[in-house]
Amino acid sequence: MQLILFVLFAAFCLAGAINLLLQSHPINSALSLIVVMTSLAVLYLLLGAEFLAAAQVIVYAGAIMVLFTFVVMLLNAGREERTMGSRVYRVVGFPAGVAILGVIATVILSARGLGTAGLKDGITTTEDLSRVLFHELLLPFEVTSVLILIAILGAVALARQGHGDDEPRRERNGAK
Repeated sequence: MQLILFVLFAAFCLAGAINLLLQSHPINSALSLIVVMTSLAVLYLLLGAEFLAAAQVIVYAGAIMVLFTFVVMLLNAGREERTMGSRVYRVVGFPAGVAILGVIATVILSARGLGTAGLKDGITTTEDLSRVLFHELLLPFEVTSVLILIAILGAVALARQGHGDDEPRRERNGAK
């Protein structure tokens, strides 16, 4: 049963990722990314990483995707213009992609001992994980939240009508 669920949600994850790339509307792409993030959470759950699954849903599928959707809607992004692209990606990109996939397949197939994972120090508890996150990694955690706040403020500033204070000045000058 676990294998069937794993294959099913791995297929959802791949389908969401492919749909993300093929969508022309940014909101649909963000919704496809939510499908990918939620499918990854289920995969983590099936692998026995309950904390990672909960963090995946809360942080990525919840907060970050709401932020992405909010910024996309705030910027009022419409349909993107489709271009035919250049011929360079066909001439160079396709053979390079095939070569990279070939190298990755060769490395994976020639590797010994795949699937022999083991625990060295025992199981880490949620208490140990939270101690590391909120004690040793508190500064990077807070810096990330400040960077996200700056990104939101930048999106609001870009989305404002007139992109500046020209209108309030005109109103003040006209009122005097």
